Amino acid sequence: MPRIVSPAAGFAGVLALALAAGAAAQDRQVYRYIDADGRVVYSDRAPTGVAKDLQTKRIAGNTIETSGPSLALQQASERYPVTLYTFECGEPCDQAVALLNRRGVPHTALNVEDPNHAIRLEQLTGEKTAPVLQVGDKLVAKGFAEGQWHAMLDQAGYPRTPPRRTTPAQPASR
Repeated sequence: MPRIVSPAAGFAGVLALALAAGAAAQDRQVYRYIDADGRVVYSDRAPTGVAKDLQTKRIAGNTIETSGPSLALQQASERYPVTLYTFECGEPCDQAVALLNRRGVPHTALNVEDPNHAIRLEQLTGEKTAPVLQVGDKLVAKGFAEGQWHAMLDQAGYPRTPPRRTTPAQPASR
């Protein structure tokens, strides 16, 4: 039997119906229409007889999903952008990149084999050795030291866990 909701009940009725429909089944279709008596009707069944202003809605599960980064990650990256000075230095540079990727930290990687980046690194540290992590304007760590790097990222407010994947992982090809 269709569920009838008066215009005054409006939003509360829609919310209750959406929650009920979401709990009953995932990705259900809901119909909104005005019946012959002028009442707004929300139902999981198509209208029979006279119906005006028919609208169909799809209601999915009761979750909120976002495709963007978390608020904490957004704030940290705005306040304290991360720059990684690196080159093909082998394991230390590979570990540095891996740490940032594991934590889901957005960063700019500057290859110090480029003369402009090498000058920038020397101005920052007084040396031309890499890897170097810069978090914001003031936090700088020379060389890869995992504990120190985690502490700097924690201090800047970067989450310890990476953002949730929004697309499923692809199986490895053989």
